[in-house]
Amino acid sequence: MSSDLVTNLVSKVEPLRASFRSQSRGISAWMVVACFALLFSEMLFAQSLLPGSAGAGEPISTVDPFSRETPRSLATQMVNAFASGDYARAAHYIELAPGLSSERRAKSAIRLQQQLDRRGALQPFVALSNDPAGVIDDGLPIDQERIGGFRTLTGELPLIARRVSRPGDAPYWVVSAASLAAAKNVSDAPTPGDKRWLPTPLWELSFAGAPVMDWLILVALVMGLFFGMRLFFYLLLRIIRLWTHNPDTHRGFQFAEAAFPPLGLYLAVIGLFYATQQMQVAIVARQVLVRYAGIVGWFAFVWFLWRLIDMGAEIWSGRMARADRRRALAALVFARRSAKTALVMIAFVAVLDTIGINVTTGIAALGLGGLAIALGAQKSIENLVGSLAVIIDQPVRVGDFCKVGDVLGTVEDIGMRSSQLRTNARTVVTIPNGDFSSKQIENYSSRDRFLLDPKIGLTYDTSVAQMRAVLAAIRTLLNDDPNVIDGARVHFVRYSESSLDIEVFAYIRACDYEQFLGMREELLLTIMETIANADASIAFPTRTIVMKTPCPVELQSQLAPKAPDDSSDVAIGPAV
Repeated sequence: MSSDLVTNLVSKVEPLRASFRSQSRGISAWMVVACFALLFSEMLFAQSLLPGSAGAGEPISTVDPFSRETPRSLATQMVNAFASGDYARAAHYIELAPGLSSERRAKSAIRLQQQLDRRGALQPFVALSNDPAGVIDDGLPIDQERIGGFRTLTGELPLIARRVSRPGDAPYWVVSAASLAAAKNVSDAPTPGDKRWLPTPLWELSFAGAPVMDWLILVALVMGLFFGMRLFFYLLLRIIRLWTHNPDTHRGFQFAEAAFPPLGLYLAVIGLFYATQQMQVAIVARQVLVRYAGIVGWFAFVWFLWRLIDMGAEIWSGRMARADRRRALAALVFARRSAKTALVMIAFVAVLDTIGINVTTGIAALGLGGLAIALGAQKSIENLVGSLAVIIDQPVRVGDFCKVGDVLGTVEDIGMRSSQLRTNARTVVTIPNGDFSSKQIENYSSRDRFLLDPKIGLTYDTSVAQMRAVLAAIRTLLNDDPNVIDGARVHFVRYSESSLDIEVFAYIRACDYEQFLGMREELLLTIMETIANADASIAFPTRTIVMKTPCPVELQSQLAPKAPDDSSDVAIGPAV
């Protein structure tokens, strides 16, 4: 995109933006009123669906009191009931025959927990569906979902949840009666080993709904997997270093060095997921550990991709720098930051989902107030568009010395929202990119030559011959200098109040401003020597004052005009 095109677009958009700003206050007020009206209507609609609401033919409950709306919430709430020892509540997550006593229902819940502790496993938190309808294409009936399984001699027996819909109640999920009936045959599986050698208090003492010994076993498993993976990749990296010629600059070794730490952590989390499915420890401890290990897994995944983005950006930036593709280099910096921002946002949403915050509801709420948010974020959007304009048009780059509006300094950073300039006073000025792209920008670093235009004044006692000699000497000096570009001009231009002015106009070929200062200094000193050799002098502001002696009184009377003669027709005036 050329600078003329950007200027044309800005000139067309600026009147619209000014008009929008003038009306934004009134529009914002109306949008706030509209949002409150929409929110109030949603509340009234939700209230109309609550039990006992006016106008409803039959009360319908839209919220399950035991939070069994999805397979994930079913498994999570059931494990929480096991952890708290509330088996009366845990029985509500199991499909039992109607009419059973509370004692028998609680015993069924205890039996299920024991089966899960010894032979069973639930799927990890992240693998459970959080959709009220479950997974549709899993090969099971539409009202069934697999949430775990039991180990038997003949293989694995799935643990199935079933969606129940009853009149007057919202649909909910429970562990199916068929799975419970099949679980009775799990006793055919191998029994756990003898644990009498373990300290008895560690099995009898409970913490967070699970024996302390189970927690210690899982902690030992985590430490073993973590340090084991760390040691394995450390040795592998040492072997690669020995086989790699010049590893400090080898791309393959740099990739391995950047990828192995997060990759080892991620594989340790995957190993933990698999190992906990096979261990004979409390289901409560396993599910809690695996759930929050998912957060560590997301951290390792983001860490891995973060390093890959950095490494890829460094490789491409090196290639673009060698090819002098500076515009593509700035675009690469923007793409790198955008990719990292998107990665962090995805990981943030995944972590919120892991800890149980309903992200879908939050996104839906954003849809309701999206227009109001867009109005409130218009400056942020303007700054983002401004950053794109600065990156595409490239009026300045990082490291350039420029003047933006009234600010003079060196560009230190061009971000997604703002840019930073380091002034000569060593202060940092932050300019929003919306203003940065709309202001007049003067880039001093992009000059291909430097202007030399001193005005030299000679004194008025300079003769014509001296002036011609000075002009010829300066012209010869500039023509013979290899750093002065052809086309230099030297002329006597004017008579000033205190000097005879000579104008010098020439361009100097220099790499930077500091080199130009040295060249200009040498040329000015040589011009001074030339003027001195011609016996001329450089003028400075002077003023000549002429003093006159007053005329004597006798002479004044003689010079005074005589009175005219009345008889004469001719008037005699003062003598000239």
